[in-house]
Amino acid sequence: MKAPQLSTAEINQAVDDLFNFAFDREDVKWLMANLVTESEAIRAGIEHELQLLKIISVGWSISYCLADSPIKKPLAEHYWRAVYTFSQTLSQTAGLMIGQDIDYFQTVRKRLDMYVMALNEKTTVKEPAMVIGPEFAKMCKKDDEIFIIMAGSKMFVSTIARVKTFLEPLLLNNGEEPATQRLQ
Repeated sequence: MKAPQLSTAEINQAVDDLFNFAFDREDVKWLMANLVTESEAIRAGIEHELQLLKIISVGWSISYCLADSPIKKPLAEHYWRAVYTFSQTLSQTAGLMIGQDIDYFQTVRKRLDMYVMALNEKTTVKEPAMVIGPEFAKMCKKDDEIFIIMAGSKMFVSTIARVKTFLEPLLLNNGEEPATQRLQ
């Protein structure tokens, strides 16, 4: 594997862009606006799980789309470090507001582990979204609702597609073939 040709500044900018995308709420809002559920409490839980899934999907996409690229390791490490730092701040703020300790990053890790375990258990399924959607619905305690399954699948698929599109120019700038050719 050759060394990355991207500068530290280019890698940092890419991580900032990916991090900001992961925490952007527009697609979460769009999915929620088009989702019919029976109560606001259930909607709040689904919205929270969608945001977690998006954060995880961005991190997963970095590793998946850059599988053999030398820029995978620095991008992935910096991305997860940024998520960890943000999570610590969020945990401290929320903990002060409610008077108990919260570890948001631990929640992210548990969800990531759960999705990875589900993918590992269902090795015959060709499309990861067919595993992620039902697992997402389980996390929402709505595993029998097709619209919840579809919301999770859509978040996963659209996040991967957008990250893949974002990463392609980075690969070209690093002297590598575009991800679209490597992933087929």
